[in-house]
Amino acid sequence: MAKVRTLVITGYGTNCEVESAYAARAAGSDVTDIVFFSDIAAGRTRIPDYNFLIFPGGFLDGDDLGAAQAAAVRWKHAKNAAGDALLGQLKTFFEAGGLVLGICNGFQLLVKLGLLPALGGDYFARQVSLANNDSARFEDRWVTLAANPESPCIFTRGLTRLDLPVRHGEGKLVPKSPEILDELVKTGAIALSYADPATGETTMEYPQNPNGSPLAIAGLTDPSGRILGLMPHPEAFNHPTNHPGYTRGERPQLGTVLFENAVAHLRGHA
Repeated sequence: MAKVRTLVITGYGTNCEVESAYAARAAGSDVTDIVFFSDIAAGRTRIPDYNFLIFPGGFLDGDDLGAAQAAAVRWKHAKNAAGDALLGQLKTFFEAGGLVLGICNGFQLLVKLGLLPALGGDYFARQVSLANNDSARFEDRWVTLAANPESPCIFTRGLTRLDLPVRHGEGKLVPKSPEILDELVKTGAIALSYADPATGETTMEYPQNPNGSPLAIAGLTDPSGRILGLMPHPEAFNHPTNHPGYTRGERPQLGTVLFENAVAHLRGHA
């Protein structure tokens, strides 16, 4: 049985690394390390030494130039002390079967790096971005999500619905072209969608869809299903009492189930 080694990257404004690491440990990760980007860039930590990589939420670089844009530039040009490009480490990690989870700001970073949605297997080419919410305000609320049964996403296997909190100002998905949206549907790249809590059906209605994202897109996966990026925060729903309906007897599925699915997958893969 393979060991699960989780790397949670922090620094430059990230502020959800502790909750993300807690969720990974609660899901059964054998090793869970919180590491600053600067330590990775300096070569003190190597990404391929892990098999579960988490980009947590936060406000990378204060969202200057757009959410996670400055961080994407940093990743694309960073090299460690030996002169090895960090994107090369990411490629090695992924080709070895590693899983990647990007939450909120981490999702914004993944799309700007081009790791999502990677339609046609075209990794590291930007195909979509995330822009300001239609409400022109920061949205901090709970939402209902519908999981796509046709998606190859490993993280959402067996799921139909999730209740999770959102807290973001730039969560509206913007495709490079209308054809990109069509491909997202055809390939099952839309792993999670905003849904009406009463019906479970996807919705464009505000505030159930808090940002106006087309096709109610809340989360994307890549063709392999081993990368997931989502705007809501699964790590923030790690105990039944976190949910606003707890005192009314509501007991929805915890957000940590995404981490549990990741750990279960890695346990079965050397």
